[in-house]
Amino acid sequence: MSDKVEVLVVAPLMPFLMEALRGQYTVHDRIHAGDPAAFAAAAPRIRAIVANGEAKVPRALIAQLPALEMISVFGVGYDGVDVSAARERGVPVTNTPEVLNDDVADLAIGLLISIARRIPQADRFVRGGEWLKGPIALARKVTGARVGIVGMGRIGQAIAHRALAFRMEVSYTARSPRDNVPYTYYPDAAALAEAVDFLVVITPGGAATRGLIDASVLKALGPQGYLVNVARGTVVDQPALIEALQQGVIAGAALDVFIDEPNVPIELSRLDNVVLTPHVGSGTRQTREAMADLTFNNLRAHFAGEPLLTPVDA
Repeated sequence: MSDKVEVLVVAPLMPFLMEALRGQYTVHDRIHAGDPAAFAAAAPRIRAIVANGEAKVPRALIAQLPALEMISVFGVGYDGVDVSAARERGVPVTNTPEVLNDDVADLAIGLLISIARRIPQADRFVRGGEWLKGPIALARKVTGARVGIVGMGRIGQAIAHRALAFRMEVSYTARSPRDNVPYTYYPDAAALAEAVDFLVVITPGGAATRGLIDASVLKALGPQGYLVNVARGTVVDQPALIEALQQGVIAGAALDVFIDEPNVPIELSRLDNVVLTPHVGSGTRQTREAMADLTFNNLRAHFAGEPLLTPVDA
């Protein structure tokens, strides 16, 4: 039998991360979901879990792994991991913060510009020969607009920094005011939405923020306002958003995340006042490789008896 440390991969991972893992460890690839007999046989020997940001690592799974020592998450979000259950067992959880800040912030601004200037719609207009029939309808100006950011962590601050290049007026909401930022603070999402033209969501997912952007927030954003979500699909009340878009309660939305990915409601796909992307916030090769390195190096550090590079705080 191999003397390699055994790890359980619980979600699809980048090929370059899987290659690195297989070179160092004995990897059990999602056998907990697809091969109960193999999982039962391996469970007593599994010492680590490797997940991605969308993976579920519930208390029940943790309880089935008596030798579990750590959970390494490929992604900044870890709301699918039962961190409380892990900590009860003394099992640390790590994630990959910082390395994806720029990509997610870039996409947030790209989506904001895309929905305001209707870039995907303009592309379809040209490709479909509609330009031959006359000019496209006018769009909405971005420079100088008011942007509200729901969440002012590392990525929220990166989004704000980019918005300033467009001379946008930046404000935000978070659990509490941030001493290190100069932007106007609002106590809740509804108050923020009422004061801005674009509402950008970049708060963590999980039970605490589920449905945070609800019908009342969308109503406050108003018929000239746009929603951009690069956080988690669960943060937005998706049925309420669809109704708001259909009824003209808000002007439009640009969404990179959805509640039941990759299943996107057909109602959203049929709307012309939305821009949809397939959860590609960190989707550049450079950033995914940096995330993979950090995921792998957290594992390496643990099994080498060294301090973890990026343990989660929550």
